[in-house]
Amino acid sequence: MNKKVTSIFIAVVFILTLCSFAAYYPSDKNELNNKIESNIVYNKKKHNITLSWSAFGTSGDYIITRGGSRLASDFVSVGSTSKLTFIDNKPNADKYENYYKVTRGAVTIILSLENQIFGPNMYFYDRKYEKAETAKNDINSQFGSIGLGGANGEWTTKRQAYYFKANVKDQTYDSGGSGSASSAAANSIELGFYSHIGGLGKLPSDVKLGSVFTRPHLSGGANATCTFWRSVENVAVMRDFAWTVSQSTSARRMLIESTSKYISDIGNTNFWGSGGFIADTHFTTSRPNWGGQQQWYTRNAIFPSGSGAMGGSYNMVWQGCVNPPQADEANSPIPTTPIIREKPFLFIDKDGEYKIFIPAWQKDRQGISWSSTDMGKGKIQDLLTDWYVTKEGDTDAEINAALKAGKNIFFTPGHYTLNAPIQVNRKDAILLGAGIASVTLEPTEKNTWGCIYADDKDGIIIAGLLMDSFNSTTYQIRIGAEGANADHAANPILLTDITCRVGGVQSKNIQIQTAMQINSNNVVGDHFWLWRADHGSQRGGDLRWARDRCKNGLIVTGDDVTLYGLFTEHFQEYEVLWLGEGGSTYFFQNEPPYDAPNQASWSSQGGRVDGYAAFKVANTVKEHHSIGMGSYAVLTGTDGKVNKKNGFEIPNSPNVKLEKMCTTRFAGSGNIQNVINGIGGSTETGKKRVVLYNNNTDGTQPYDEEFDLPNKESYPAYIDMEKK
Repeated sequence: MNKKVTSIFIAVVFILTLCSFAAYYPSDKNELNNKIESNIVYNKKKHNITLSWSAFGTSGDYIITRGGSRLASDFVSVGSTSKLTFIDNKPNADKYENYYKVTRGAVTIILSLENQIFGPNMYFYDRKYEKAETAKNDINSQFGSIGLGGANGEWTTKRQAYYFKANVKDQTYDSGGSGSASSAAANSIELGFYSHIGGLGKLPSDVKLGSVFTRPHLSGGANATCTFWRSVENVAVMRDFAWTVSQSTSARRMLIESTSKYISDIGNTNFWGSGGFIADTHFTTSRPNWGGQQQWYTRNAIFPSGSGAMGGSYNMVWQGCVNPPQADEANSPIPTTPIIREKPFLFIDKDGEYKIFIPAWQKDRQGISWSSTDMGKGKIQDLLTDWYVTKEGDTDAEINAALKAGKNIFFTPGHYTLNAPIQVNRKDAILLGAGIASVTLEPTEKNTWGCIYADDKDGIIIAGLLMDSFNSTTYQIRIGAEGANADHAANPILLTDITCRVGGVQSKNIQIQTAMQINSNNVVGDHFWLWRADHGSQRGGDLRWARDRCKNGLIVTGDDVTLYGLFTEHFQEYEVLWLGEGGSTYFFQNEPPYDAPNQASWSSQGGRVDGYAAFKVANTVKEHHSIGMGSYAVLTGTDGKVNKKNGFEIPNSPNVKLEKMCTTRFAGSGNIQNVINGIGGSTETGKKRVVLYNNNTDGTQPYDEEFDLPNKESYPAYIDMEKK
C-alpha cells in the first residue's frame, strides 16, 4: 500500500510528508519491473522541500530540475547530488506548483505533492505553466494509445481523471479551432471510457475548455448506444460541447457558452443514442440538439429562451429547468425539483489548499445552484484534514478504519478489491469517487455480501462509484439494514452518480440477489445506472442467462424515497420492485433481459403472467407517484417466443399513479403486450403510450404476491454492523 499524506504540526512548523512510488520513465523496459520509492517533505516555516528516493540508474549524479506542473513548458535546473536526498530551498511559492524530475542515466522519475496525494491515475493541468494545447494533447494521446475510444475500450481496465486548475488571467485551455467538435479542425478534447474531467475552480467559468467530444465507437462513430462510463463537471465549454453518450455518463455543473449536441454527426446513418443525464448547467448562447436520442433526463438547467423542441424520441424529462421544451407526448417538463442536494466536488480554495465543497439541501428548486459570482450554498471541508484519500490498492480494512476514525473518503481512480463491504456507519459520512465510473469496487470471493453497506444514519452521501460483480454477493449496495425505520426528513441520505454492473466481463457463474436495495427512509437518488450486462467480453445468449444471474436491479422498502434519472436494464425478475410508501421517480429507462431462453424460464406471479414488469409497485403500497417512464423491448430469446405482459404494474389505488409511460420494440420477435396493468396495447403494432394511470377501472390490478427479499443475516458477521 502507498503511504498516506500526513500533516504534522510542530509549533508553527508545518511539514507535509508523502511517501510513495514515484512516476518514472525508463528507456530500458527491464526497469519497469523495479519500483522506485520516493518521499517529499514540505516545511512551511522554512518554505523548502526535501526530496528523497531509493537508488536507481547505473552511474553518475542525480540531476534535479523543477517545473510548475507535470507538463510545464520549462523545467529549470535546481541542482545535482550523488546522495539519495536533495533540499530545494527556493521552491515556487505554491507548494503544489513544484514538480521535480530526478534523472540519472536513462531513468527519470517525477516527484510532486499532488502525485503523492492522489496517485498515478489523476492528471493535473495548469495553464499558468502550460500551453493552451498541452492538456488536450495529453488527454487525446491517452485516448488513442490505451484504447479508451475503440471497441476494446469498453472493457479496458484503465481508470483515470483529468483535473484542470483555474484559468490564469485571460488565458484558457482552448487551443483554437473551428467547426463541430467531431471534426479534426475543432482541436477537441476527446474523452474516453472510465474517464472524468473536473474543474478545480469554485465556479465553472474558472476553467474554460475549447471543445469536448465523446467519440462513439459503433457504426463508424454514428451510433452512441454503447458510449458509456465517462463524466465532466465544473467547467465551461467555449466552442462546441458534443456529449454524444448513453448510460452511466454524467455532465454536471457546466457553463456551456457554445453550441452543444447530444447525438453524433459522424457519417450519414444511425444518429442515435441511449442517454443520458445532465444537471445544474447553464446554456448561454443556443438551445441544444438532442437529435435521435431515445431518452434523456435533464435536471435544473437554464436554456436560452425559446419554445421549440430540442430533439429526442420517446421519453425526455426536463425537471426544474428554465425555458424547457413545451410538453408533448415525448417531452415532460416538470416545474421544480422537490428536494435535491448537488454532488460534492474537489476544488482549490483561495488559500491554495485542496478542499471539498458539499452543497446544501434545497427544496422546490428551479435553475442552477450557483451563479457567476457565487459557488452556491453549502459547506467546505479541508481535504487533508477531514478526508482520507485512497489510491488503487487500498483495502476495505483501511477504508473502513478511516471511516470509523471520522474521515470521509475521496476515491482516486482505480480498482479496489474488497474482502468485505465498505461500511458507512456514521451520520454525515461521505464516499466520493472521482467521476462516475473511474472508481471501480470489486468484491473478492471472500466477500459474499457486496460493495457498500450503509447504516440507517442521517446525511450519508455516496457518489461517483461503479460497483462490479466478479463474484457472487447478496447485494452490490445496500442502504439501511432490513427493517430500517429512522426518520431522515431533516437530513436525507443522498446517492448520486451510482453504477451497478452485473456480468459482462467475468467467465464464471455468479449470483447477485439485487444490485441495490434501499431500506432507509428519506433517501434521494440522483442518477443511477443499474445494469445486468446485455453484452460484454464473454459469450452471451443462453450462457449469459445462466452465468450472470441477478433477480432485481433495485428494491425499495423505505418510505419517502425520491429518485431522479433511474436507468435499470436487463435484470431477470422485477427490475424495480417498490414496497415503500410515498415514493417518487422522475424519469425511468429500461430494456428487459435480451437473453431469457424461453417463456417458461421468464414468467411471474406464480407462472400466470408472461415476463416481469420493468417497474413494479407492490399491491400493498397506498401512495406512489412517478413520471416519465420508458420500457423498450429487445426480446431475442432462444426460441423467439418470449413476451412480457406489462411494461409497468401498480395497484389500483387512488393515491398510486404513473404518468407519461411509453413502450416500443427495438429488436427481436417478442413484445411488451401492454403498457400497464393490461391496457395500452402491444408493441407488435408500434410505439404505445399511456398518459396517466391512476386507479383506472379498465386496468386489471396484478395478482397479490409475496416477494423473496434478502434476509436479516445478509451482512458480514465479523464486521460491527448496526443491527435493528
